[in-house]
Amino acid sequence: MLTEGHVNTMNESVAGHDASLDNAKGITTFAMKIVALLLVMLGSFSTAVLLPGIGDLATADMGALTGVVLTDAFSWCAVPLYAWMLVNGFRRTRAAGWYLVRLAALAAVSEVPYDMATSGRFFDMTSQNPVWGLCIALIALMVLRAFQGRRDVASWAIRIAVLLAATLWAYLFNVGLRLGLVGEGLMTLVFAVIFYTLARRENTMMLTAGAFGACMFILPVLGVMLLHWRSRREGYPAPWVKWLFYVLYPLQLLAFGLVGMA
Repeated sequence: MLTEGHVNTMNESVAGHDASLDNAKGITTFAMKIVALLLVMLGSFSTAVLLPGIGDLATADMGALTGVVLTDAFSWCAVPLYAWMLVNGFRRTRAAGWYLVRLAALAAVSEVPYDMATSGRFFDMTSQNPVWGLCIALIALMVLRAFQGRRDVASWAIRIAVLLAATLWAYLFNVGLRLGLVGEGLMTLVFAVIFYTLARRENTMMLTAGAFGACMFILPVLGVMLLHWRSRREGYPAPWVKWLFYVLYPLQLLAFGLVGMA
């Protein structure tokens, strides 16, 4: 049942104003990035340290294997958070191209540490790091914005073709594939499209994102729920801190990868 506050939120969102962001005491972007990074580190710990520790999967203790899967599964809660921050950054930036270049550079730098942390090898094609998923999603958002407001058949055909190509890219190249179960790259793409296209309808956006998260083994729903209490404030203690997260992601992968390969 919708409360009065939810109704007001919906009405204001339809008018083009995201009322949920008016909460001055909500979760800032800085806090959200910390939570997301901690969740990612949990996933890195699971695949780099816990998974090798149980030995052969065919003879592994079921309790230990379940613990590894659940530990990694909690890291999936970070996917809607990163998808939201991608959409938020895309809306704010005046140079989406440079934004894409930065993400692509981060993805390239992170690939070897990611392979180390997920497979114990320096090169592995089984799974590509999920930052590539952010790049794919950003390209899709750029196309959607380029054709925003157009209703002709050609523009719709281009939108659909790009979204299908992005979906295939994320799926065929195993972007962010975790334990052979969930593709974080594909999840990122879908969440980003939901957050971008339904931004003016807060309740619809959250319900749709929650329903999709439930289809992805439920746990991503927790990340969607966290977004409900987001604030419009960035909350960085200093301007340079926002760039620190570009460094921390590959560093934590490298650290866990080295521990797991030791």
